Amino acid sequence: METKQNVLKIHEKDNVIVALADLKKGDKITFENQVYELQNDISAKHKFVTETLAEGDPVYMYGVLVGKAKKEILKGDIISTTNLIHDTEKYGVNSSEEKEVWQAPDVSKFVNKTFNGYHRADGKVGTENNWLIIPLVFCQNRNVEVLKQALVEKLGYGKKQHLGLDVDALINDYKSGVSAEAMLEKNILKDGEDTSKNLLFPNVDGVKFLTHDGGCGGATSDAITLCNLLAGYINNPNVAGATVLSLGCQHAQASILQDALGKMADANNKPVYILEQQQSVSEKELLAEAVKKTFVGLMEANKIERKPANLSKLVIGLECGGSDGFSGISANPTLGYVSDLIVGLGGATVLSEFPELNGVEQELINRCTSTEKAKKFSHIMSTYNSKAEALGAAFSMNPSPGNIKDGLITDAIKSAGAAKKGGTSPVQDVLDYTEQVVTSGLNLLCTPGNDVESTTGLAGSGCNVILFTTGLGTPTGNPITPVVKVSTNSSLFNKMNDIIDFNTGSIIEGSKTIEQAGEELLDFVIEVASGKQTKARQLRQDDFIPWKRGMSL
Repeated sequence: METKQNVLKIHEKDNVIVALADLKKGDKITFENQVYELQNDISAKHKFVTETLAEGDPVYMYGVLVGKAKKEILKGDIISTTNLIHDTEKYGVNSSEEKEVWQAPDVSKFVNKTFNGYHRADGKVGTENNWLIIPLVFCQNRNVEVLKQALVEKLGYGKKQHLGLDVDALINDYKSGVSAEAMLEKNILKDGEDTSKNLLFPNVDGVKFLTHDGGCGGATSDAITLCNLLAGYINNPNVAGATVLSLGCQHAQASILQDALGKMADANNKPVYILEQQQSVSEKELLAEAVKKTFVGLMEANKIERKPANLSKLVIGLECGGSDGFSGISANPTLGYVSDLIVGLGGATVLSEFPELNGVEQELINRCTSTEKAKKFSHIMSTYNSKAEALGAAFSMNPSPGNIKDGLITDAIKSAGAAKKGGTSPVQDVLDYTEQVVTSGLNLLCTPGNDVESTTGLAGSGCNVILFTTGLGTPTGNPITPVVKVSTNSSLFNKMNDIIDFNTGSIIEGSKTIEQAGEELLDFVIEVASGKQTKARQLRQDDFIPWKRGMSL
């Protein structure tokens, strides 16, 4: 892409051009020796066609089919939901196709770099050292909250307030008879107050409390999946151990969790304390035992300290949310370059959100290192989409109103840009939800496109850092894995830099290349992996939503 250009054609096969800045109706845009007279005002992030299209004609972007014309679209006309409908190429597995030899990018700047992490008995390395308190069933959520009230402040994990809100001032005004209009004009922002105390256990980054609405009352398969997910959280290298509360009669039995842990973590020796309320003499005794065992577990967890680790120990989740028309041009390709660097260094990366790979299946199938992996990916995608269609919500319905408003008109456009997070390396493994990352290189993990359900799944499969791109802004975080928020444009970063960590808007502005931004982002990741707090971590943004694939009964 040329510096200072206000438009961009991403792939030579494309018949749409992206506006990098707001353009006006009647503007004559010269690009690659062609002149295009615009038929509409075109906001930045949206696209116009390079030739007049008849009804049914294909529209290509990123070099792939992303839709077809619903009616005639004149040359220089904007594409929108009124004239474009989702369409994708068919895909299939061809076991005889030759694989191209992948060339890793130059990693010489990073081969001698390390991060300071927590080394586990199974050889994995955590970027954090957290203790978990988990309910096996929603009936225990209240008890988890009681433990939170008992432990957090006393152990020094009080919430660090990033924003002070002077409610006392409003109370005083109300008592003094100040009008509602005056109250609405009053400035109640004040400097934030750090209520955190000195940590009793300085080598434990946090005590994390995971509540959810599952474990019983639904499909047995969902209860098993929940246990697998919770086992994955305990198995994650960012976790030192766990206290688990069970009622006793629920579908998500403690034995299922223990079986899942045994399969995942046979080489680990993390303490896991399981307490069952129906076997306890009283709720108070249950909670007292939970506190004592948690305290003893924290004493053990505090014995481990951060030590240098090779970058090959990084397992990086690749995620996007609140995407916009710049996502596939700036932030997502930057993550793709980081992914390629990590793979070149011997680490692992994980691309999730299968509904947002709709339309690029063939490319990913072709990149799978074995026919077995390609068939698994194809099967998961087709089965998932068929189930979604049966429920009246096919992949084609994925773009949100915010996505569409900011230029992602069809799911195929969104997917083609989202897939850029996976870089160019071969697909070494394909994982269904809750399966663990055991292979270095690029992994595909089946999760929904929902931001929090997907980040929940990435952490549950073993990611020790998550990179999360956004064009519209989101505060999303995760309880056990630091989430680095990456903006697609400088306007967003400047407006919401209290929740966003890194900006790739310089790529849109032409002042940096994808490679330059990628190397800078990897340097930032190394800092985070060594203990630097992300914005989501500073805000204690601990989002956790297990994926229910079955139904309630």
